[in-house]
Amino acid sequence: MNIVCLDMEGVLVPEIWIAFAQESGIPELKRTTRDEPDYDKLMRWRLGILKEHGLGLKEIQATIAKIDPLPGAKEFLDELRTMTQVVILSDTFEEFAQPLMKKLGWPTIFCNRLEVAPDGEITGFQMRCEQSKLTTVKALQSMGYDTIAAGDSYNDLAMIQASKAGFLFKSTDKIKADHPELPAYEEFGELLEGIRKALD
Repeated sequence: MNIVCLDMEGVLVPEIWIAFAQESGIPELKRTTRDEPDYDKLMRWRLGILKEHGLGLKEIQATIAKIDPLPGAKEFLDELRTMTQVVILSDTFEEFAQPLMKKLGWPTIFCNRLEVAPDGEITGFQMRCEQSKLTTVKALQSMGYDTIAAGDSYNDLAMIQASKAGFLFKSTDKIKADHPELPAYEEFGELLEGIRKALD
């Protein structure tokens, strides 16, 4: 029995923080897990910048409302879900993901939660579990599933490497160069074909 585990940002939808950096005019917020492997450090740094500029959940959600899935992402997901079970494993937050899941046809997503003050200030965050993507893949494997994983960033590598088959998708030149053993695709059609072969 197979299950496909996909990253969300950079794979199915644009990077939320990059979109918000452009919208807010704060270029520092463009830093993502493609640049910083330590997610906890990255998020604490982001929260510090938000506080400094007096920005909160409402402002970020206003940007997310304007974000559409990457061209072809919904069709890719729809086709993939006719072939096998699919779950999105993301380090994003429920408060960010919901409108994007609606646009993608409500696929299953496992992600994290924000801590938000009554005035909308994001005061912290709750990670679902340690090393959430790898932990989830291992849990699925313990339930009898063979996992197939795809992602674009440093925080996807562990789940990709732990899976029966794994792919880099729309990743950076550095990550691709550092991991020549991983097939790297740029188009949804290529990724679908790679997954199809892994399912056989």
